[in-house]
Amino acid sequence: MNTKKSKLSQYVKKYIYIFIGSIITAIGLEIFLIPNNIIDGGVVGVSIMLSAITGLPFGAFLILINLPFLYLGYKHIGKAFAIATTFAVISLSFWSSVFLPVLPVTNDYFLAAVFGGIITGTGVGLIIRNGGSLDGTEIVAILTDKKTVFSVGEIVMFINLFILSSASLVFGWDKAMYSLVAYFVIAKMIDVVLKGLEETYSVMIVTSQHTDILNRLMLEMDKGVTVLHGEGGYTKEKRKILYCVVTRLEIDKLKNMVLDIDEGAFVTINPVSDIVGGRLRVKKNH
Repeated sequence: MNTKKSKLSQYVKKYIYIFIGSIITAIGLEIFLIPNNIIDGGVVGVSIMLSAITGLPFGAFLILINLPFLYLGYKHIGKAFAIATTFAVISLSFWSSVFLPVLPVTNDYFLAAVFGGIITGTGVGLIIRNGGSLDGTEIVAILTDKKTVFSVGEIVMFINLFILSSASLVFGWDKAMYSLVAYFVIAKMIDVVLKGLEETYSVMIVTSQHTDILNRLMLEMDKGVTVLHGEGGYTKEKRKILYCVVTRLEIDKLKNMVLDIDEGAFVTINPVSDIVGGRLRVKKNH
């Protein structure tokens, strides 16, 4: 019973966040970007241009263009993704009509691109973080990726560059360039929402002095450490490998501490996109 309640709670929470994300996205679009003829990439950008050309509502095009992509998403990615994306698209369409009569906050194109990008990116990030999407081009990219030499990210970039360039035909080159600014701000804000402001890194330390380094990691830096058992491929020598996660601000201290104990230690440091479970403890250094 508790498990069912927990799953229901998570499900409801997920859709509340998608709903909030759609409201935030609508504010960024309708109060900053669309009134200044600045577009985003993907289906949203195409919908903005078609709305400007025809005079029909942006939300109507958003739903219409996304329909085939929603079907593809359902068939190839999954039911949960398709439902969450459908909910996000309908919510954004509704809220864009609500905010349509609201006057733009600024007519300065650069400010509109930057602040509209920040707000829109925050909303889109919330939607993506909770399993939804507003952009059918990503679905196309995922399906096309298997048949081409290009990655999903590269395919999305090519599609969006084409869409952003098309804005020059509808709104002029200056608006196309401001749209490019907005696009990069949106992309950065999506990353911030998905990954957080505090960058974290995974660290693997191959050392013969694992006991001393382990103790100092736990005592001085208050880190949880996993000890792995390794063997040199060439030397066949047994080595202990220490694994932990640190923040960007702790990297320099960790490297100095490790090399102070074992100058021959081999250390690899890699960015971490997300952490599930456990807790990242940060030792105060002041």
